[in-house]
Amino acid sequence: MPIEKTLVVIKPDGMKRRLAGLAIDRLENAGFELIGAKVVSVTEKLAHEHYALLKGQPFFPNLIKFIMGDYHDVSNRRVLAMVYRGENAIKGVRAVVGATSPEDAAPGTIRNAFGRINSKAGYYENVVHASGNAMEADREVKIWFKPEELVE
Repeated sequence: MPIEKTLVVIKPDGMKRRLAGLAIDRLENAGFELIGAKVVSVTEKLAHEHYALLKGQPFFPNLIKFIMGDYHDVSNRRVLAMVYRGENAIKGVRAVVGATSPEDAAPGTIRNAFGRINSKAGYYENVVHASGNAMEADREVKIWFKPEELVE
């Protein structure tokens, strides 16, 4: 099985609700190795670079606002960015994280346990981002981390 690296970001909703430790605990217990972590203030440039593949989608502006913390009044627009490594880490981390919508996430996943629907505001809070495939993981890790910031 291939050893892969994947990006995980505790989003502003997870940071505001102080869920980072609980999410990390689940990832660690699944056997993935944390090789990089840092608290990041998400600028508009970083947000656009991260979500570049979704540009043009009708929900794109809301994604940018969400990751920058505009909906959650998070001080310094902070998120926790991490890189995990392991056998089939991309698929494995996605299994721990769960489906994008908390309603569709399997029981026991991070998004099922901690995500929530904000029907008044018209969005859901899914606590965490995880790379969707090998191409995205490679691109995203390079956006968020310099090579020397990873301990391999």
